[in-house]
Amino acid sequence: MKGYHLNPDENVVNKVIEGLRRKEGHCPCRIKVDDTTLCPCDDFIQNENCICKLYIKKEEE
Repeated sequence: MKGYHLNPDENVVNKVIEGLRRKEGHCPCRIKVDDTTLCPCDDFIQNENCICKLYIKKEEE
């Protein structure tokens, strides 16, 4: 998504990636597991809201 990039905090990225592995590619911050929670989840795509902070706005650095 334009204006976003991978979080530079390696600890956050590693924890989220491990959660993605455990949930087979679904957002680790979501309880529901369906097509809308595949990373990047629909909430991030539609509302630019990455709850797990894997993706952050460029100006948040």
